[in-house]
Amino acid sequence: MSLSRKRQKELNRLRAEALELWEAQQDVLGRVNSVAQKAGQQAAKLTREEVAPRLREGYDHYVRPVTSAAGGVITHNVVPAVGTVLGTALSVADVAHDTRVQAALKRLRSARGEIAKKAQPAKSGPGFGTYLAIGVAAVAVLGIAYAVWQTFRADDELWVAEDDTSERPASGNEASEQPASGEADSE
Repeated sequence: MSLSRKRQKELNRLRAEALELWEAQQDVLGRVNSVAQKAGQQAAKLTREEVAPRLREGYDHYVRPVTSAAGGVITHNVVPAVGTVLGTALSVADVAHDTRVQAALKRLRSARGEIAKKAQPAKSGPGFGTYLAIGVAAVAVLGIAYAVWQTFRADDELWVAEDDTSERPASGNEASEQPASGEADSE
């Protein structure tokens, strides 16, 4: 396909403009990358200098006392109860594997026939463990949210202005200490 000179010049001009535009875009993208990198560095510094200490302080002030208080309850009440439950479950499992119990179960199955062979219906919903895990997760999320809220809220009562004890005593000579309006204009 042959093009006229006029069309060829237009195509060459458009190609040159497209190359200029491409180079300008590359330059802009290079600057954007540089600015984004600097912004990331500043965000990291801000996080390291401002956010992390506040989170640490909020954790130490609000979460750690609760967990240390709960630690005693867990150690003295929960751990023994869990140990008892596990010990009972293991002893039941040992009894279930006993040969005398197995023989009794075989006799029971053969005596009952079809009823004993039926499969038990499948569990229809979530159990206690699921609800317990959801509850623990919810408490953890609420604790973290509270710590973050405490970290970022405005603490107006923490910033108490100190009384200025070096104030000048009020005197009637205040007018003489003020420069006259003519003197202020001449300066």
